[in-house]
Amino acid sequence: MSTPRPMTIVAVTFAITVLVFAGLQAWRWSDDRRIAYVWCQLEGRARTAPAVFQPAMVDSLPEPARRFFLYTIKPGAPLRTVVEIWTSGEIGLGTSKEPKYMPMHARQILAPPHGLVWKVQAGRSAVRISGSEGFDGKRSWGRFWLLGSIPVVRAGGGPDHARAAFGRLVAESVFWAPAALLPHNEVTWEAVGVDTARARLSYKGLTQTVDITVDEAGRPTRVVIPRWSNANPEKTYRIQPFGGYLSAFREFDGYTLPTRIEGGNFIGTEDYFPFYKARVENVRFTDTADREAAVSARIGLRR
Repeated sequence: MSTPRPMTIVAVTFAITVLVFAGLQAWRWSDDRRIAYVWCQLEGRARTAPAVFQPAMVDSLPEPARRFFLYTIKPGAPLRTVVEIWTSGEIGLGTSKEPKYMPMHARQILAPPHGLVWKVQAGRSAVRISGSEGFDGKRSWGRFWLLGSIPVVRAGGGPDHARAAFGRLVAESVFWAPAALLPHNEVTWEAVGVDTARARLSYKGLTQTVDITVDEAGRPTRVVIPRWSNANPEKTYRIQPFGGYLSAFREFDGYTLPTRIEGGNFIGTEDYFPFYKARVENVRFTDTADREAAVSARIGLRR
């Protein structure tokens, strides 16, 4: 039996490498295509002729909830519930003792209660991670790639993950889409303190509460949810506190929103780890599906 020639071995190795790389790129392309599809679907949830905010809409709410809406939404502002957010900041992949923060840039669409897509790039050149998390009203996912080619996280597809994603959606509605929390059949409110109100949002069999603490002016300074999560040492899904702190408010098209967000698991306990520290660069509300934005979503995150 003849011994394979070195050039033959090199050629076979090269061919296998090319095939593996092509397969991974096709896999990544499939991820990107799915993200673009959900993004466009959420854009289509925008109202073509939204009603406008009137202070009388919140007259019957608990006092902290009234303050929240009167601060965050200007009278006469269109009630927009689809919003894009551009952020930068840090994300920690470690623990409270060793946070391992890395820089991040993200673009997100939020359309409560129907879903969200969060696209992010994090890290530096040698260790750059990109990918997305999302929820389309039924299914959720977390998909991340190292250097754009090596899959490092493939999560989602089950009811536990979807329930956790819905919790995030409701919490972030407070930050950037407060009009989605105005009282209606799917949203109810109750007071839980002098400066704290609790909203309860239900959607397609999922229910999530969120506690919002406001200051005297109505600024939401602290947001907490009882989240269904497996972000714990046992990696077991259970209810645990999740939330964060909001500051540096600015007005965007009739909405006064935070531009500094810090959040993480186990808020209010000694195990609290603020793994997410974001600075808002821009916010854009959507009234109708915008073709240019849809094309941008297909192209992907461009910083």
